[in-house]
Amino acid sequence: MENITKDFGVLYNPVSALVFYQSSERDRETYVEHFDMDSSGNPINAHPLTLNEAKYLSKALSVETIKSKEFLKPQTVITENILHINPSANGSVIWYSKSHKQSLFFSENLEIANGQAEIPALLWFANKQGLILFALTSDRRPTEKTKLYHAPFFNVYDNGNVCMGTVDVNIKSSISVEEFTKAWEDYFFNSYFSHLMNGHNPIKGNCVTLWKELINTENSFPKNVLKKSNKTLKDLLT
Repeated sequence: MENITKDFGVLYNPVSALVFYQSSERDRETYVEHFDMDSSGNPINAHPLTLNEAKYLSKALSVETIKSKEFLKPQTVITENILHINPSANGSVIWYSKSHKQSLFFSENLEIANGQAEIPALLWFANKQGLILFALTSDRRPTEKTKLYHAPFFNVYDNGNVCMGTVDVNIKSSISVEEFTKAWEDYFFNSYFSHLMNGHNPIKGNCVTLWKELINTENSFPKNVLKKSNKTLKDLLT
């Protein structure tokens, strides 16, 4: 996929450094030296770490600890579409979305117009680094036994993994579960669909023809074209 969202990357510049010294004796004593950094990133002005500098460092580390504890923390009562949350350091969320009209973007080589089309209900499974996507045949809340279907989109592998291409995925460590799910849906739908992955055709029929017949029309998504995968929701939980 090609990224069509603007990159608002943050540039971090080195401002200071700490060097820890220890004696070679059995009861090791530790001495900490603080360096400032010049405009080129070179250490200058070496001096013993002061009490105020130590307090500043402690405060910064405390803030990072708090942020890590806030990863995937709900902003309010968990909504019905959230199916599973793993709030570990590289945590993950499983959620579903109902069928609806969605803006879609396609690369020129597919000769499909950009626009809106109805898409089926979807099952999403994501962590900080990647996204797995499947389709559902009903808007009902999935259970462990719910059968998963291949997501009827380009850029999705046979196993459900989504190829994000040049999309710069940047999931923050302090993001709430609501922000996390919205971010992944935005990453996916704000990118250009461009090609099938390793010859995997996710539907019964021609994928290009399907979206040409759906885009910018009032046509409902034809669920009969969905292909069964060999997975259920329970498989994603193990």
